[in-house]
Order: sequence, then structure tokens, then C-alpha cells
Amino acid sequence: MGCGLAEEVVRTFGEVRLRVFGTSMVPAMLPGDVVTIRLAGLEEISAGEVVLFAQNGRLFVHRVVSQKAISSAGKTADAYLVTRGDRLQHEDPPVSSLELLGRVISLERDNRKIELEAREPRGAFARLLRASDRATFLYVRLLAGWRSLFFRGMKCRV
Repeated sequence: MGCGLAEEVVRTFGEVRLRVFGTSMVPAMLPGDVVTIRLAGLEEISAGEVVLFAQNGRLFVHRVVSQKAISSAGKTADAYLVTRGDRLQHEDPPVSSLELLGRVISLERDNRKIELEAREPRGAFARLLRASDRATFLYVRLLAGWRSLFFRGMKCRV
């Protein structure tokens, strides 16, 4: 689904389902997972939540680190979100209310609902994935191979 179409669907109907393709949210989200996004305003979002936003013609599903305000001389402060992919070491450019499309309300993997943590993964494994693209690649490939073996076996038993 194109960026513009996804934007239009969520703004018109209040909800959209999208397949995740990148690895910036590994291990919380894997390529091929399906997320359901519900329309939400900037003031409704809290740190730790995962949101969908559009920047530079692309869609991003990243975790909110904080909410801040930019104030300029004599003008009211404009609020924005600070976001980052769980596996990434750098924060995204500020997300404005116009770029925010909504919050992730559910995550599905292999037709099963997965609980999405309210904070980014911590620990040695999460640090390894954050530090190494190669480790992330191997982890994703290993899971993909395991899933194909598991589901191929399931189909044989039916």
C-alpha cells in the first residue's frame, strides 16, 4: 500500500492494517508482521507507545521516546514527538502532528496476536542487535527458516 493511500485510509476510516518490512524494530517487530494502526492525535500519545508516521514520502513504525515542544520567539510552542526504532541508535527527525498517523494497537505474527511491549527491549540480546547489522540479519534469517520449517510441518499434518 502506498504511503499516500495508507494516510488516506487511516485519516478517513480511523484504522489501517499494514505489513512491516524493515528491521528497525527488531526484536519487537519482525519483517512480515502485520500491525493495526488506529488514528490518534499527538496529545494522546505517550512515551513507550509505537506509532505510524509519514516523512519524506515514506511510512515509519517507531517507538516514541518523548514528547517535546519547539518554541519560537513570540509564538506558541509547537508540540512534536521524538521517535526511534528499537534497534537504532539515533533518533528520527521530530514528528509533527501533521506527520503522525496513529498508534499501533495490535501486532500479528503468523496469524497470532503478539503482545507489544510498552518499552523498548533491553538486555544483552537487544544491545547486540542494536550494535550489529550482521547479528540482526542472522537473527531474522534464522527465525524465517524456523518459521518455514514449522509451518511446512503443520501443513503436512492437516
